[in-house]
Amino acid sequence: MSFLAIRYHQYGNPAERLVAEEIPLSEVGPGQVLIKMLGASINPSDFGMIMGSYGRKKELPAVAGREGVGEIMEVGKNVDHLKPGQWVQFPDALGTWQEACIADAVGLKVLPEGLPLEMATTLFINPPTAWRLLHDFVELKSGDWIIQNAANSAVGIFVIQLANKIGVKTLNIVRRKELKGELNKLGADEVFSEEENYWKLIDDITSGKGVKLALNSVGSESAINLLKALSPGGTHVTFGAMSFDSIRFPTRQLIFDEIKLTGFWVDGWLHSHSKEEVDMMFEEIYALIREGTFSTIVEKWYSLSAFKEALEHAAKPRFGKILLRG
Repeated sequence: MSFLAIRYHQYGNPAERLVAEEIPLSEVGPGQVLIKMLGASINPSDFGMIMGSYGRKKELPAVAGREGVGEIMEVGKNVDHLKPGQWVQFPDALGTWQEACIADAVGLKVLPEGLPLEMATTLFINPPTAWRLLHDFVELKSGDWIIQNAANSAVGIFVIQLANKIGVKTLNIVRRKELKGELNKLGADEVFSEEENYWKLIDDITSGKGVKLALNSVGSESAINLLKALSPGGTHVTFGAMSFDSIRFPTRQLIFDEIKLTGFWVDGWLHSHSKEEVDMMFEEIYALIREGTFSTIVEKWYSLSAFKEALEHAAKPRFGKILLRG
């Protein structure tokens, strides 16, 4: 018996390195479980990992994919805390772009019942990132303003949703003007395109309150413009680099406005904090999902065997996630 897996044997361009392979399925041993993949996401960090430029690398050959949800199909001997039918986080270390896997039962994250499949599939990277960005860097109060680029990204949408919940105002920057209406429907307070000189209008936009926090996942000139929009003493957080271009920040803002520059990596946070702290955050996220605050926008699902088409779609301008089914 075998299962389909999308693997890479060398680092490089995903379109050239990824191959579909049939992998033999071994028997479930003591302390192990068989997990069937229900859904897996495609994230920018997946491409970085395949190219070998991400913050950590997998031992090759490796199954691609970092995020997904699976269903327990079989449990081995000495596994008393898990049972067939439960949904669990598909193990990142084993790769999520595969139909099934045999995993150690210890440490598997069991999901609460009732989560929508698209939300369970996209639960482990973008929602925690949005949560930490709005809680860890600046003490935000109702009525405060933040600014973000790539506002139509998955993280950007979760930031808008969470900001609405806590009463924080969002100034959202996008590359395509046609996305303004979509973000307004989601609750974005203000939306500008990159080519508009929005940083010159901050006093008018915020009624003189200014902007306390800037969230950068693009880099290049976009990141510099966010810095220009910040109020003195503001904080600029970089958590992505979609443009892959280096940034030369203007020293004037750093010196005279005392702008703080810092970075954030959700993987680093998850691995450096205790299980209790991580579980507490996810309980907050589960509550936001149940009440309808957090929801994932999906543009299209693809079968795992159609991964090439899915990757091509994911690389194009869009509004919503591209997801894979097992």
